[in-house]
Amino acid sequence: MEVDDALREALRLAVDPPGGVSFESLRELARADDATEWDIATAAEHLGVNPHTLRYYERIGLVQVARNNAGHRQYDAAAVRRLVFLTRMRTSGMPISDLRHYIGLVDAGQSTVPERLDMMLEHRDTLRSQIAQLQLALAATEYKIATYEGAPQP
Repeated sequence: MEVDDALREALRLAVDPPGGVSFESLRELARADDATEWDIATAAEHLGVNPHTLRYYERIGLVQVARNNAGHRQYDAAAVRRLVFLTRMRTSGMPISDLRHYIGLVDAGQSTVPERLDMMLEHRDTLRSQIAQLQLALAATEYKIATYEGAPQP
């Protein structure tokens, strides 16, 4: 493979990775189904986190979870939707302190929408910058792989 071709392919893979991002997978996590409730193990599995994380989010007031007659947590659709948001924001690097502030604003009502929007716009700008840097790092990695694959073997 020519160097220019390897570089073009590396940049393409960095911008458009195989598999991409699935909107359907996020929609599935968001659970519009209000009929069923999940226990902590099911919620943790679907969210891809440890049950300890869910207990921590509850303990620090980021989410409220109902309990059944036996005292076990029951995650309804609203709790799961909030946890989807929380886990995605944590994955994106948002600090717990910012999440606590944001959830406090949400719980305070509609009058806080402008401040919430400002927070999300700022976070989006941070993520876009991080993604650009990661795409460059991925492109460099893909380029090295392509050059090694095209190099003569000893």
